[in-house]
Amino acid sequence: MPEIRAFRALRFDPEKVGDLNRVVSPPYDVIGPELQQSLLARHPANSVRLDLPEIQAGEAPDDRYRRAARTLAGWRVDGTIRKDPMPSIYAYEQTYRVPGSDQVRTQRGFFGRLRLEDLVRGSGVLPHERTLSGPKEDRYKLLRATGVNTSPVIGLFSDPTGKSNAALAAITSKPADADVTDDDGVHHRLWAVPADGPLANLVTHLIEAASRRPITIADGHHRYETALKYRDERRGQKTGESDPAADYVMMLFLETDGQRLTVLPTHRIVRSLGEDGVRDLLDHAPWLFDVAPVADRAELEAAFSSVDVPGGQGRFGLWTRSGGAVLKARRGDFAISLREGGAALRRLDVTLLQAALDRLCGINAQAIAAGRLAYSKSVREALDWVDAGRDGADATFLLDPTPVAEIAAVAADGDVMPQKSTYFYPKALTGLIINPHEW
Repeated sequence: MPEIRAFRALRFDPEKVGDLNRVVSPPYDVIGPELQQSLLARHPANSVRLDLPEIQAGEAPDDRYRRAARTLAGWRVDGTIRKDPMPSIYAYEQTYRVPGSDQVRTQRGFFGRLRLEDLVRGSGVLPHERTLSGPKEDRYKLLRATGVNTSPVIGLFSDPTGKSNAALAAITSKPADADVTDDDGVHHRLWAVPADGPLANLVTHLIEAASRRPITIADGHHRYETALKYRDERRGQKTGESDPAADYVMMLFLETDGQRLTVLPTHRIVRSLGEDGVRDLLDHAPWLFDVAPVADRAELEAAFSSVDVPGGQGRFGLWTRSGGAVLKARRGDFAISLREGGAALRRLDVTLLQAALDRLCGINAQAIAAGRLAYSKSVREALDWVDAGRDGADATFLLDPTPVAEIAAVAADGDVMPQKSTYFYPKALTGLIINPHEW
């Protein structure tokens, strides 16, 4: 079973940096070039300088990682960042509006250190996503240079007893140690809770609840696999440490029974079908789906913009410049195309759609790798691509969100989901806490 520890985090000192809103940042994988420059200009100590250091003129590509390490060392020396005096867990609350709606949700979890385990059958840590070599190499070089986790892996755990949610409610009823609102309007609050302090019983409840069953990685697969590589490298150096900090990774633990987490769907935009391909798609869709034509784009947009749709029902929206429809998968007709993986993987909407794209459009794994698909989390944007014929877009398939329980089921079977299957929202901020690989 998972092993979770309290730790002494590095945190920005508000007396030194002022407004914490100016030094936090989104995680590296959602920062584009324009946002990176905006964050760099926002504050000399913005955490983007650690998590996504820019490549400066005249530098070799790897110089930026060494510069991040020097920056961190300087901030620790001058007091910009300070190490907490006692091992703690860090309660975390995010209040946000679900994108595309007026619904407001709050989710709570806690940061701790998770002992790394190899991602093999029987492990206490379960992945659900394939990783790519490029992002892993980038994160490895940064970790190797700085010796810290600048942003967390996100892990899911189940606690039907409700004790962990009660513990978090008790902690978050007190004044927060950090309170910031990001550029998307998400309100983030953080509480440092010493493991040996007056709330030690609540810390115990949280750690025990999250340690009873395997943890499912929701987000941060690249960071987790990078941490494994770094752990193995440090072990090879034979440092003599009996319980090295490099054997752990910072994780945000989110409970899935007592709160509703938000998983946004990623819609598929099909390129370069041509008029004949679009006509064949519309003619042959009844091979696999019950087809209900829509009167116009607005009807389709409304059908796939609700945040209350449960997902996982085999429902899709199809839009072309020749019209659109709501599709309902007839699962029995997919059986011949679904030969790999367990029942949970074969049931996924994204798996059904992948099979349908191959059969109806001739878009297989090689075509996807060649760029025949584009992706969008916005219903409106996905439909706009087709209406404008942007980059050869001829058809859009809209999806419902993947239920959290289905993600956990796929991971428990030892399977991984197709690329671009899940997008957990909101992201954990970078810069609220940093995990140093030291005790």
